[in-house]
Amino acid sequence: MTFTTLLSGRSAKAPEAPATDVALDLRNVQKTYDTPGRPEVEAIRNLDFRINRGELVCVVGPSGAGKTTLLRSIAGLLDLTAGEVVLDGTPVTGPPDGMAVVFQEYGRSLFPWMTVRQNVELPLKEKGVPKAERKAKAERALAEVSLTEAADQHPWQLSGGMQQRVAIARAVAYEPTVLLMDEPFAAVDAQTRAELEDLVRSLWKHLGVTVLFVTHDIDEAVYLGERVVVLSNRPTVLMEDVSVDLPAERDQLTTRSDPRFGELRGHVYSLIQKAKAGHRPDEDQEA
Repeated sequence: MTFTTLLSGRSAKAPEAPATDVALDLRNVQKTYDTPGRPEVEAIRNLDFRINRGELVCVVGPSGAGKTTLLRSIAGLLDLTAGEVVLDGTPVTGPPDGMAVVFQEYGRSLFPWMTVRQNVELPLKEKGVPKAERKAKAERALAEVSLTEAADQHPWQLSGGMQQRVAIARAVAYEPTVLLMDEPFAAVDAQTRAELEDLVRSLWKHLGVTVLFVTHDIDEAVYLGERVVVLSNRPTVLMEDVSVDLPAERDQLTTRSDPRFGELRGHVYSLIQKAKAGHRPDEDQEA
């Protein structure tokens, strides 16, 4: 599988301008693992939610709730058992054009023998973007993540946080309409994590990209998102879609000190505790 396939779509043709305000639409998504010789495992059951164009939505849930399975299904890296994921009005049947993914394992997604610039350019090269154009796109993306001076260095010469910035720059250079992020800051220290959170919000506002951010950190989800989608324990259903009514302008000190931040954090925490205890909204409706 090429980096272009992993990062986004297969075609060199950019997606046409969508005619809908809904960027990502999950319709009755179901995923079951049927491994020969093993019991069938229902990972996702009847999951529905929408993300409007330009939104930043976070996804949280208990460990093992299927967050990564969900993200890989949305990215077209896993086949659905039933239902569909619709990107910009078109059903996802494989890694689609217009979508980029930033994974948690940033170190394994960067080639150590390539420079930072070459790593950022690689998906564009595979996409068939001309040399001068992909160089310009890479330089702009590196400037967005404050890594211009590191362009000629190699990933192994950089800190973990800087390596993750390279991975983000590579996704940004691809100019996606939707950016998926799978617990991208789980492996960095707290100070670096705060800096990267602010970077994501800055890029989101500046570039106008739609972001779906999967995390296990409740505080991170509330700080980053306009909405927090809370998932149940497996098989995964929607516990609640929480609207985050915090000010649009946020910073680590003021926002996290806001009483409303604490209220939202407490509410999401209580939902996850209910999920861990086996509470399921779909079972309530059946009862």
